[in-house]
Order: sequence, then structure tokens, then C-alpha cells
Amino acid sequence: MSAARRIVPLFDRILVQRVKAAERTASGLFIPEKAQETLNEGVVVATGPGAPDKDGKVQPTAVKPGDRILLPPFGGSNVKLGEEEFIIYRDQEILAKLESK
Repeated sequence: MSAARRIVPLFDRILVQRVKAAERTASGLFIPEKAQETLNEGVVVATGPGAPDKDGKVQPTAVKPGDRILLPPFGGSNVKLGEEEFIIYRDQEILAKLESK
């Protein structure tokens, strides 16, 4: 994630790296890349400071770096740095924060 450190989100933007699908089955067989499903789960890499409300007070983002989140099926802006791919979402576009057990 060293490439992600060069990206600093502004306002209420959130930089996310999508969780990769399993490349093998439980029995150890490789799953072809085209057959792998796209997961709607991601990890927050960086967040902006927040967006100002109508009174000018900055409202912080609802998530912080390291949080696992549920992503919408569409939307966001794709960013590719080298071999790594990221997506930038607005704070309001994030569907849910996934709690660890």
C-alpha cells in the first residue's frame, strides 16, 4: 500500500482497496480469474478530513483507515497506481461498516 500514501483524499472522500476474491477453492483448486466473483467488501486506506455542513462546521467521515466496509455495486472513481487499484467514494456512498467478531 505504499502507492496509496501518495493519494490524499479531500473533503469527505474515502480511498478504498477492494478485497480480492479467493483464488483457490477449499480443496486447493485454482479458480480462473474470469470465474472469480467481485466482492462488495473493501478496506479503507485513507480518508479526507470531512465536508463542511450548512453552518460551515466540518463533519468528519464515518469511517477511518483500516475499517472494513460494504461497497455499493456501482459508483466511485477508479484509480490505478502501478499494479494496485483503488476506488474513491464519498462518505455518503458507503453502505455499511463491517464489525469484526
